[in-house]
Amino acid sequence: MNAPKLYVFSGLPGVGKSTLAQQLAAATNAAYLRIDTIEQGLRDLCSFEVEGEGYRLAYRVAGDNLRIGISVVADSCNPIELTRNEWERVAADLGVPWVNIEVQCSDAAEHQHRIETRESPIEGLRLPTWADVEAREWHPWSRPRITVDSAGKTREQSFSELISLLG
Repeated sequence: MNAPKLYVFSGLPGVGKSTLAQQLAAATNAAYLRIDTIEQGLRDLCSFEVEGEGYRLAYRVAGDNLRIGISVVADSCNPIELTRNEWERVAADLGVPWVNIEVQCSDAAEHQHRIETRESPIEGLRLPTWADVEAREWHPWSRPRITVDSAGKTREQSFSELISLLG
């Protein structure tokens, strides 16, 4: 059996991280945890404004899966040091390896087009506007990570690059 691993995806909305995260989860037979789905579920079921609860719930679910030997692909913006530290703590507490994966789109016009033309796959989820994306808090990375720039690439090209970098 392969040892479980935690794959932590990060990136602004619209850069292609969910697409890559879903492809990686399918290719590795890993559990897929999408923060947007968890947070919208909390809004729908509990009728309150969600802040950090979605992440904290996801850390627990990730830990449960890793503990029983199932790799986890965590899909979230993961924009600040706090959330990045918490994902790593989940893996470190269980003695499981992890890899940080940042997805970017370096072409601002392409990124804006993606934001303005995409549809939400999650019922009830309000997608951010381009102004929301531009104003979003984002801390620079201070630790090693794999970086995939999806600008000008097909999904298949970006995924092939990711697999190569994970190699």
